[in-house]
Amino acid sequence: MAERLLDDQIVEQVRDVFSSMKHDVALVHFTTTRSDCMYCEETKQLLEEIAPLSDKLHLEVYDIEADAEKAKAYNIDKTPATVVAAYDNGEIKDFGIRYFGIPSGHEFSSLIQDILTVSERDSGLKPETREFLKSLTEPVHLQVFVTPTCPYCPRAVTLTHRMALESDKVVADMIEAMEFNELSNEYGVSGVPHTDINHHKGTVVGAVPEEHFVAEIRRVLGM
Repeated sequence: MAERLLDDQIVEQVRDVFSSMKHDVALVHFTTTRSDCMYCEETKQLLEEIAPLSDKLHLEVYDIEADAEKAKAYNIDKTPATVVAAYDNGEIKDFGIRYFGIPSGHEFSSLIQDILTVSERDSGLKPETREFLKSLTEPVHLQVFVTPTCPYCPRAVTLTHRMALESDKVVADMIEAMEFNELSNEYGVSGVPHTDINHHKGTVVGAVPEEHFVAEIRRVLGM
């Protein structure tokens, strides 16, 4: 048995936080047996330690190669990948909330917060942000590059994930920059959080307020 990643104190804290979960949440995880996946084993283990902490959490684990059809259905092209989705009577509703890489360090708090937000089925965004997201007619893909040691990154991650929850036009990916180094280089990531909008069409650097994010998405879409 591998050594536990979460100590007793963290386990109890998370269990306590999860006690307020309103609705069921699915964690759909994609891994690989390939040796070039830096933190695949640890990410799977982390989710296996979190899932039993609430009877409202449902973990499904797939292999990106063996379960290629399932990966395609969720548009997953790299591992480790985790989808945070709603779970209702055995049905999974995918909002477009994605983690690529291990949600460790400060990003552990993002994952816990996302689970709570999805369990509420409410983004908690400002009314004007909700109105803007309702008006979207084109897809918006947000890629938030982070590192586990970055204290400001969770704000950017949870904000974009709330936007994905609010709008079926938005897909938001947390990408752990060091695990996906080539991707980070492709998008010119030098500091984090670094959010790319629609593949080089727009960029937000830093953890910024909702209004700033909305303004940049508006600019990208020419709205």
